[in-house]
Amino acid sequence: MRLVKYFKTLKMMFRSLSHIVDMEEVEDLELFYSKFRAASPNNTNSRTLDLGCGGIPRNPFKAGLLYGIDIRDSANPNIARSDLAQEGIPHGDASMDYITAFDFIEHVPRVVYLPQIRYSFIELMNEVYRVLTPGGLFLAQTPVYPFSASFTDPTHINPITSETFSQYFDDQRQWGRMYGFNGAFKIEDQVRHSTHLISVLRKV
Repeated sequence: MRLVKYFKTLKMMFRSLSHIVDMEEVEDLELFYSKFRAASPNNTNSRTLDLGCGGIPRNPFKAGLLYGIDIRDSANPNIARSDLAQEGIPHGDASMDYITAFDFIEHVPRVVYLPQIRYSFIELMNEVYRVLTPGGLFLAQTPVYPFSASFTDPTHINPITSETFSQYFDDQRQWGRMYGFNGAFKIEDQVRHSTHLISVLRKV
């Protein structure tokens, strides 16, 4: 029985490895972002929110209004303070056209006890879905398995594979529903940039 489980685990590992190896690799990120900007040429009044932004939120889609969230206080009035492992996104329903997360998702725990069980990653994805406008885009850029960048940093506690978003948060399989995910995203694109996975999801 143990041997069967061992070989099943190996099979899953090799499948994830083959997915990321075969995935399209991009070098020019600006060119990659620009194709999504081309689909929304009038961004003057659009709003974007960067999760885990530090002192300077990123704006790859060139939205007109830029906001951020970080765990630390900021003098910038457009950067709100929130611990997204335990708290929600402090913005209203359908209030953002874009949400981005650069090297942030891997720091969000999958499960915490407060003392009740909370699936923090699932709840964060629920919040992203809630805050996005219909048709809005979520961009996640994160170290991806099997590259060591996924595990070397001791604060990386949420390893992501090439199949995480496309199996648990998509509008087809929706496996995340068993853990309380109540949204649905269309996977617009997934590419690899060096050791990172870049996923673009559209709220449906």
